Amino acid sequence: MLAIDDDVRNLEIIRLSLERQGLEILTSNDPEEGFETFLRTRPKIVLLDLVMPKVSGIEILERIVSVDPGVDVVLITAHYSAESAVEAIQKGASDYLTKPIDIDKLRARVNTLLEEAATRQKTLRLDQELIDAYQFEGIVGRSPLMLEVYARIRRIAPHFRTVLVTGATGTGKELVAKALHRLSPVPRGPFVVCNCSALVDSLVESELFGYVRGAFTGATQDKVGLFEHADGGIIFLDEIGELAPAAQAKLLRVLQNRQVQRVGSLTPRNLDVRVIAATHRNLKTMVRDGKFREDLYYRLAVVEIPLPALASRREDLPLLERYFIEKFSVEYNKPIAGLVRRAQTRLATYPWPGNVRELENVIGNACMMADGSLIDISDLPERLRGPFGEDLAGDETFLSLDEMQRRHILRVLEGVGGNKARAAEVLGIGRATIYQLLSRMKVEEREKGTA
Repeated sequence: MLAIDDDVRNLEIIRLSLERQGLEILTSNDPEEGFETFLRTRPKIVLLDLVMPKVSGIEILERIVSVDPGVDVVLITAHYSAESAVEAIQKGASDYLTKPIDIDKLRARVNTLLEEAATRQKTLRLDQELIDAYQFEGIVGRSPLMLEVYARIRRIAPHFRTVLVTGATGTGKELVAKALHRLSPVPRGPFVVCNCSALVDSLVESELFGYVRGAFTGATQDKVGLFEHADGGIIFLDEIGELAPAAQAKLLRVLQNRQVQRVGSLTPRNLDVRVIAATHRNLKTMVRDGKFREDLYYRLAVVEIPLPALASRREDLPLLERYFIEKFSVEYNKPIAGLVRRAQTRLATYPWPGNVRELENVIGNACMMADGSLIDISDLPERLRGPFGEDLAGDETFLSLDEMQRRHILRVLEGVGGNKARAAEVLGIGRATIYQLLSRMKVEEREKGTA
């Protein structure tokens, strides 16, 4: 632990007070020398005076956090102001104490920080165990919604001939299709992917069903279509809602007869193919609007697997973050250990319109940008660094600290699905503290209601 303060007497009080708890305390009364000591020793906790000659505590704070975003910096000052406290927290400080120092309060805060550091290390180990426990055929999640998806996949996989997977873009529809393939009776059969949105209308039939030599200009030899390639296995028709009406009719015949007929051929070919279709569109609405064939919809939707949006299963965020950090740490050969608390908070309150795919891209970008072992807000894409959402708009410009704290706690609590223990971890406070804060907030709400 390191204490930096130009007041030598204050340093001595800090050293004597904390050494009695068995802590090793390094001290410096010069901010530049103190920063050099930090670089050399890399302590996990730094007590830092806010007002010092030559260099301000805020500047030293910024330097420390830029080197090690995971360090806990407690600013100490004799001149408290709400503005400087907010600025310090925004720039990475863990706490803000006033002089003269209350020794009991200092000891309690240091003990809390040490306990939280130990908890974070334990959480990293636990997250790895959870990833192993809650990774299902390449899909990661432990929320009730995802456990239900896993159960449906297990029940459907041994029996299906056609299945429809629905969900917003980025929810993992292809991962579900691959899981169905691996658990199906034909796991060693081909798995053929067709992106229906990329098919040119004039070539859809020849791409899906093939053609024979001379069928049209340029057909110089026979070609096997995607359905024949998938014979004995599975064809995955991604973005089925983008298929042109004419192609929908031809696909319906194939699903009904389990036969394909190459363009230019008079001979149908029997196939043993399981079909998985996927879409981010509402096919029922498209049927109602005349944009998708009703008979094809019912042929595809014999069994449906709906996938939840990431915003509906926020309790999976920490697990997914850990999973992608490990993936990209290996890919980029960088020892990324995790996210600092404020970066976790940003991810927990972001709406994730692009779902899991967007989260994967964000973590991949952050792992690439991170200089040290921890991902900080500055490593995140620009859209995640500034305010987002209506509740972060300009109406917060002149809020009191208590109101800012209340709103932030509620946002984080919502972001982690109401899990108070996880919210406490994200906020960097103890479980008892968050229960006390929530209890106080309820009392205040009742008092406002009776006023």
